[in-house]
Amino acid sequence: MENAARLRSARTYRVMRQLHLWIGAWGALAAILFGFSGFLQNHRAVLKLPQGESVELSKADVEVPEDARATPEALRDWLRDTQHIPIDSMRAQPGGEGGQQRGEAGGQRSRGGGHWTFNGGNARITWSAEYTPGATTVQVRSSEQTPLAIMSRLHKGVGGGVAWILLGDSFALAMIALGASGIYMWARGRSVKQMLLSVFGVAVLVLLLIGGAAVV
Repeated sequence: MENAARLRSARTYRVMRQLHLWIGAWGALAAILFGFSGFLQNHRAVLKLPQGESVELSKADVEVPEDARATPEALRDWLRDTQHIPIDSMRAQPGGEGGQQRGEAGGQRSRGGGHWTFNGGNARITWSAEYTPGATTVQVRSSEQTPLAIMSRLHKGVGGGVAWILLGDSFALAMIALGASGIYMWARGRSVKQMLLSVFGVAVLVLLLIGGAAVV
């Protein structure tokens, strides 16, 4: 019985080790990219690290037909269907009192006056449109992001599309599996007391202290 248990433990360890190695290989590039871009964002204020730039490509006032000026949703649809401008989000800022009313797709509907803003694009090329209710034109801008800015946008899940979201999810799940398998291999042959007094225990303690200080 003891030998059988020992064999099962050894077999499980080998499987976990192989999983750890293969998952680590899959997530290695993501760890480098996300780690680098995360470091730049985390220290952008104190160390004044570069975040990339946005270079304006075009700016134009486009005539809007009367029926497209009725609501933010109508203007959004017109920009998408007629001008072929990708719009992912919109915001309507009312000019008078009364606040904002929630509209479709997370947007907001103006109750009169105010300012409508539309944004879209991908990680490299971004589009924005600004419209003042009652005007006959909408101002449309397009910008191109530098490689560093692209990396920063992708780090935050902006402009990557469904494919990037799924890829990012796979990297996130890989990191979870990598951590779980690493803890399993580290814990093998160690008692609970040894785990608590090891580098694992110190890491958990530091995480709790810093996390607690961050939310207080």
